[in-house]
Amino acid sequence: MNREQKAQVIEEVAGQINESEAVFAVDYRGISVPQAAELRTKLREADATFRVIKNTLSERAADQVGAEGLKELLAGPTAMTFVRGDAAAAAKALRDFRRGTGNTLLEFKGGWMNGAPLTPEDVDAIAQLPSRDVLIGRLVGLIASPLSGLATALNNLPAGLARQLQAIADQGLIGGTAAPAEAAPAAEATETTSTETPTEA
Repeated sequence: MNREQKAQVIEEVAGQINESEAVFAVDYRGISVPQAAELRTKLREADATFRVIKNTLSERAADQVGAEGLKELLAGPTAMTFVRGDAAAAAKALRDFRRGTGNTLLEFKGGWMNGAPLTPEDVDAIAQLPSRDVLIGRLVGLIASPLSGLATALNNLPAGLARQLQAIADQGLIGGTAAPAEAAPAAEATETTSTETPTEA
């Protein structure tokens, strides 16, 4: 690889670090080409890229973007997983692959996330988190639950109002019971008029 090619790789890796939600470093010793291809397919579902780069080039890329914490992980055979999508899903894919090999391959070295270094334990903890889709589903469920309760309450309002109006009508407070009371004074006036007329004669 000539100087120009090395500079291009450094630029690419620096760009990947900058664009990533997280970067996970693993020891890739012992992984076969078919296994690496299988892992790349699984990581692609989390919008993540598995890449083996010479440590010296990765160090220069880390220097370029100020990711000092990554440089400490670049001892021995190191593969980087650049995660642009779901960090939990990518870490889970790495962990599941490692478990599938009897924990003999892809040992976590650590990583870089939100401008801070990650320990191997941090990466393992991220792998145990629910995926982004699961979290979104839970959030939608939490939001929808009170809304469904509100919808039920609103649907019950007309029936409740009708029951209240019927109760008022049954008590005689509305519904034509006031008309006789208004007619009573008119009847009294008629009686008074008929009584007073003979006196004037």
